[in-house]
Amino acid sequence: MANLFCYVCVLLTVFFGVYGQLILKARILKAGAIPADFHEKINFSLNLLADPWVISAFVGAFLAALCWMGALTRLPLSYAYPFTCLTFVLILILSSVFFHEPITLAKTLGLAFIIAGIIISSLG
Repeated sequence: MANLFCYVCVLLTVFFGVYGQLILKARILKAGAIPADFHEKINFSLNLLADPWVISAFVGAFLAALCWMGALTRLPLSYAYPFTCLTFVLILILSSVFFHEPITLAKTLGLAFIIAGIIISSLG
């Protein structure tokens, strides 16, 4: 049962990490390009940092860190860490769905290698 908790923690680490990346991208797209002027860059950054959605992304990163600590209480780092590469898979798929980013052949092949690596490393 303790190992189930650790695996759930790994999956929550991935979930919160993906959540944070998607929210940050969405809010930055809404904010627009970073201004050229230094003072406008400061205002731009402060406005983003005050955005409740951006704050939720940071909370997600914090929760991911807490979940990761829970996972590492019983799982070896060299075993658990490759599973965090699932973020690559989810980000590629979800960035295509939400932001209409292209899924190219090169990205698909790279993803296949990542998945193969996760499977191989989890075996030994």
